[in-house]
Amino acid sequence: MDLSNKQFSPKALQDFKLIDRAVDEKDEQAFAELMKRYKKPVYHMILKMVRNVDDAEDLTIEAFAKAFKNLHRFKKDYTFSTWLFRIATNNSIDFIRKKKLETLSIHTGYQDDNGDSVTIDVQDDNLNPQEEAIKSQKIELMRMFVDKLPPKYQRLVKLRYFQELSYDEIAKELEAPLGTVKAQLHRARELMYDLVKDKEKHI
Repeated sequence: MDLSNKQFSPKALQDFKLIDRAVDEKDEQAFAELMKRYKKPVYHMILKMVRNVDDAEDLTIEAFAKAFKNLHRFKKDYTFSTWLFRIATNNSIDFIRKKKLETLSIHTGYQDDNGDSVTIDVQDDNLNPQEEAIKSQKIELMRMFVDKLPPKYQRLVKLRYFQELSYDEIAKELEAPLGTVKAQLHRARELMYDLVKDKEKHI
C-alpha cells in the first residue's frame, strides 16, 4: 500500500514494517517487538478502566491474542496503535458490562502515535452485551493457548478463564493458599504472553 500521501509518525511506519514481517514472513521477532512496544500502555489503559490488576493482566493477554489472530486483516488506513487500543477497549467494555463494574470515566480518549485523538464511545449501560457470546469467544481464544501450558498451570487457567472463578474461589477449589494461586497464575500469564508472541505454531 502506498503510504506516501499519509502523515504517519516514524513509530507508526516502523509498526507497519513489523506487521508486514509478522504476516508475510511469519517472523516471531516481529510479533514480540509489537508486544514489547505496546504491552505496558495497553495494560495501563485497561487498568484505568477495570481498576483491578489481575483483570487488567487477563484482558491485556486477550487484547494481544485477538489482535495477532486478526493481524492479517489490519489495514494501513490508520496506525496500529489505534487499531490495537480499540480492540483492547472494546474487549474491556464487554468485560465491564458483563461484570457490571463501576469504572472511572471511559468516555475520555487517548492520542495515537500521530497525536490524533481517539475517543472511546460507550453505549447505554442498559444494553445487553450478549454475555454468552462474549464468554464463548473468550473460551475459544484461550483454548488456543491453554493446552500448550505445562499441566500444573492448565487447571488454574481453565478455572480462571473458562469457569471465570475469582482468585478466592480458585484457592478454595484447589485448597491452596491464595498467594500460591496468584503466583502460579501470574506465571501462567507470562507463559501465555510467550504463546501469543509465538502464535504461528498453534493458531
